[in-house]
Amino acid sequence: MTLQQLRYAVGVAHYGSINEAAGRLFISQPSLSTAIRELEAEIGVAIFRRTSRGVEATVEGTEFLGYARQVLEQADLLESRYRDGAPPRQLFSISTQHYAFVVNAFVQAIRELDAAEYECALRETKTYEIIEDVRNQRSEIGILYLNDFNRKVIMRILNDAGLEFLPLFEAKPHVFVSSSNPLAKKKEASVADLDGYPCLSFEQGEYNSFHFSEEIQSTLARKKSIKVSDRATLFNLLIGLDGYTISTGVVTSDLNGDNIVAVPLALEDKFEVGYIAQPNMRYSLGARVFLEKLKAFCATLEL
Repeated sequence: MTLQQLRYAVGVAHYGSINEAAGRLFISQPSLSTAIRELEAEIGVAIFRRTSRGVEATVEGTEFLGYARQVLEQADLLESRYRDGAPPRQLFSISTQHYAFVVNAFVQAIRELDAAEYECALRETKTYEIIEDVRNQRSEIGILYLNDFNRKVIMRILNDAGLEFLPLFEAKPHVFVSSSNPLAKKKEASVADLDGYPCLSFEQGEYNSFHFSEEIQSTLARKKSIKVSDRATLFNLLIGLDGYTISTGVVTSDLNGDNIVAVPLALEDKFEVGYIAQPNMRYSLGARVFLEKLKAFCATLEL
C-alpha cells in the first residue's frame, strides 16, 4: 500500500467519478481503475461500488477512507516540515443547505488557516446530496435542519447511512424579504400576510420530497412559487420581485448587506439547525477550524 494509492482512493471518493478523478489527478482512467483494484485486492475490501451516478464508497470503504485521510494529512505535515518548511495545503470540504452564516464561518476559517496554498470546497447543494456527500466522505461535514415534520424521515436516512446529527441552534421561523417589501415593516408576519407575494424556495432535483425542502411549511399551497438553485439568485429575486422565503432568521450583514431583513413568522413551528458527520470522525485541521468558527457564531445568536 502506497501513499499514491491512498491519494487516488481519496480523490475518487471526493469527485465521485473515476473519469473526473483521473483528469484531476493527472492519470489515465485505466491506470486509476487498476490502482484502485490493486489496493482493494491488497486490503481485501471493496472500497467503491459503481452506481448510475458514478461510484460511491461501501460501508467498509468509508471506514478505510477515513483512515486514509488521516494518513495523508500526517504525510503532508511531515513532508512540509522536513522538506522545504512550507506549510501544508489545507484541504477540507463542507456541504450545506443555503445558509449565509455557514459561508461566513468558512471565510473566517480560511483566513485563520492563512495557508500559502490550499484547496477547499464549500458546496451549497440539495439536502439529499448533503447526506450523500458526508456518507461518501466527499465532505467531512454537512449542514442541514430538522423539525417535527422532517425529523423522522431525515433521521432514518442518516441512521441508514451511519451518520450522526449534532445540533448547533434552535430557531423560530422567519420570512426573509427585501428591506423595501411592505412586510419588512411588520414586527411579525402571519401566513395570511404572505398571500400574493412570490414564494421562493430551493429546488431539490430528483429527490423533490417535501421532507427534503429547505423551507419549513413546504406543504402549504402558494399562488406564486419560484424554485431556484443558488442563494444569490434567491436574494436577487427577493429584491426584484418583492418575494419571500422562510428560513432561520439569521441574517449576516457582512455578506448580505442591509438589503435583506428577517421578519418573525407567526407559527408555532420551530426547527433545529445542526451538522452531520461520521461518528467519531477525526476532522482535518481545516474542518476543525471551520467548526470552531461556526459554533462560536451560533453561540452568539439570540433567536
